[in-house]
Amino acid sequence: MLTELPTHSLTDILFEEPRNFVGLYDVEQGWYTRVNAAGYRLLGYASAQELYAAPTRTLFQYTLPPDEWNRIQEEVLREGFYELDAEIRQQSGTTFWAHIDLTRCVLDGRPYLLVRLANTDRLHDAERSLAQSVGRFEAVVAHATVGIIMCDRQGEIILANDLAQQLFGYPAGTLAGQRIEALVPDAVRSRHTHLRESFNAHPQVRAMGANRDLQARRRDGTVFPVEISLSYFHLEEELYVVAYIIDITLKRDAERELIAQHQRVARLNTELEQKVSERTHALMTTLAQLEKRGQELTQALAAEQELGELKSRFVSMASHEFRTPLTGILTSASLIEKYPATEQQDKRQRHLERIRSSVKHLTDILEEFLSVGRIEEGKIEARPTNLDLAALLQETIVDVQGLRKAGQRIEQHAACPGPVRLDPSLLRKILVNLLSNAIKYSGENSVVTVQAECQPGLLTLRVQDQGMGISREDQEHLFERFFRARNAANLPGTGLGLYIVARYLDLMGGTIALQSDLNVGTTVTLTIPYENHPAD
Repeated sequence: MLTELPTHSLTDILFEEPRNFVGLYDVEQGWYTRVNAAGYRLLGYASAQELYAAPTRTLFQYTLPPDEWNRIQEEVLREGFYELDAEIRQQSGTTFWAHIDLTRCVLDGRPYLLVRLANTDRLHDAERSLAQSVGRFEAVVAHATVGIIMCDRQGEIILANDLAQQLFGYPAGTLAGQRIEALVPDAVRSRHTHLRESFNAHPQVRAMGANRDLQARRRDGTVFPVEISLSYFHLEEELYVVAYIIDITLKRDAERELIAQHQRVARLNTELEQKVSERTHALMTTLAQLEKRGQELTQALAAEQELGELKSRFVSMASHEFRTPLTGILTSASLIEKYPATEQQDKRQRHLERIRSSVKHLTDILEEFLSVGRIEEGKIEARPTNLDLAALLQETIVDVQGLRKAGQRIEQHAACPGPVRLDPSLLRKILVNLLSNAIKYSGENSVVTVQAECQPGLLTLRVQDQGMGISREDQEHLFERFFRARNAANLPGTGLGLYIVARYLDLMGGTIALQSDLNVGTTVTLTIPYENHPAD
């Protein structure tokens, strides 16, 4: 039988007002004698009486064995207070994580526990997302193909990836805590301190060593040539500098070898000119061989220069695109700790949403990098199936609705009466990319139009926006890796989206055409062949 406790208006208000679970647990009866409205609704009951009469009293027993629950009760009765995190079962059988406070109280000489319970599922999800984001960041740094070193304003090394420690000859985990000047040759160490202070005063992303030789010092005192790119970010008003380091020993050796080859060619030409009258035929043969060799060397050098440019553009882009969301994640994670109180949930929620947004942004960037890798390795191929194009268009538009700015709308026109046989995954990714671009580069209260027209064996898709447009000079480079139009340089992006779209169209045998005018808008037209196979 439930215990009827004396009531008081102030007590009732304090008991019923909280938005989390508050309950009075009778130790002798082993169940609740009073639970607030928010509490029984949190557990999935329609009323407090339904909770009191529950035949299966397994609120904590789901995660706590009977012996453990008895031990906790004894400690609360002895010490007066206990708190824990546990998984709670609702009436429906579903569970959620909660933080539980247990406080001893005595009423009419009988022992009770005042139980307060707060749902922490969102916090668990945020912690899990944060851990995944940090894990991805650590994986990118750890497996990077360049040495990465991060130091603070005073020049103390905070972080160094495995490759950086290998380059400088330090055992794993020993480079952190060293001064950055320890990696600089003795001859220029004092000057480097001045350069570091100058950079701290006016930090900027830049490459070093492009027009002059830079050398670094290993732990054993030996030096080696390097190319270094510098980046930076601020965290809680503290400046952190990131250096991306490439050992160019092999490149320098190749350059010396190339010079030696040119010198040998010059000597051969001098000797051949002296004997031209006697050995005309031999001279022509040798010149042809030398010309071929020169072409091979030129092609090799051009390929190496292109690779170097791609690496530099990747490092510059990655350092810029990763810095902002990572700084936001770290800042929000730090600020969440400063809002422990229940009434501060709105502030915690705001930072949790910021973390989710930053994690999604990082995930999208990594997905673009992975997509480029899979395309260039030949791991993606078109797998056509019968699909309803109108339904696919509608689903894709729903996916990008959250990206719209104030007043923006998307209009859809589909003239495909029957199913078409195409790869739905590739087509969906193409449409998401084009619609995302149209929304991002258009202003508020604008219209984005999607049109689909099916002719026998040929699908025509057209995405039109009223955005900033693209200059004619930039249009011829739009489908190159990492290219960003000049008027979009201040907007976030990797420069890989249209490159991926073009490669997906190649896999499907399609073509792409673009027409754009500055401050008027852009129209992208896709033409994709397909075959229909009627059912047997």
